[in-house]
Amino acid sequence: MRIVAGRHRGRQLEAPTGRDVRPTSDRTRQSLFNILSHGDWMGDGSDVLEGADVLDAFCGTGALALEALSHGAARAAFLDRARSSLDIARRNAEMLGEGANCRFILGDAAKPPAAPFAARLAFLDPPYGQNLSPPALTGLSRAGWLAPGALVIVEVGADDAFTTPEGFTALDARDYSQARIHFLRYHTSGMKS
Repeated sequence: MRIVAGRHRGRQLEAPTGRDVRPTSDRTRQSLFNILSHGDWMGDGSDVLEGADVLDAFCGTGALALEALSHGAARAAFLDRARSSLDIARRNAEMLGEGANCRFILGDAAKPPAAPFAARLAFLDPPYGQNLSPPALTGLSRAGWLAPGALVIVEVGADDAFTTPEGFTALDARDYSQARIHFLRYHTSGMKS
């Protein structure tokens, strides 16, 4: 596993042993970041990655947020309920020299602690087949993790059902082998505390 582009391109990342964590493949990450880099995701021609505050929920190795930092994001929060995943993400961030730009938070994305900042770009890559994305999106929005208008990327299994929760608008979806990636826009109208 490696960083696929940007200033850390080609740098290796620590991958977990066993089957508890399923990192997004290098090929899927490369396709995703090509889409993010070449689309007008903010609606005003601005770069969604440059200077962004990023959230990596269900962070696993942290590869998604670390890729965003490699592409010019300003800082990243890594959220996972497994301390072992946060430890790997922290080691990967330190190895890239990005530790000072990162926050590592132990918690459940569906019932997260208060956010250290509101992210303009968020990645959710929960375990497949457990329908964890909708409650996590609702929990994260209620706890202040998402900035108004944030772009949210949700990876689910190719055969998993996914329903866009209230407060989000579906923008696009792409299929990659065993994964389906949903692109959502977060908006605050209609959200209840």
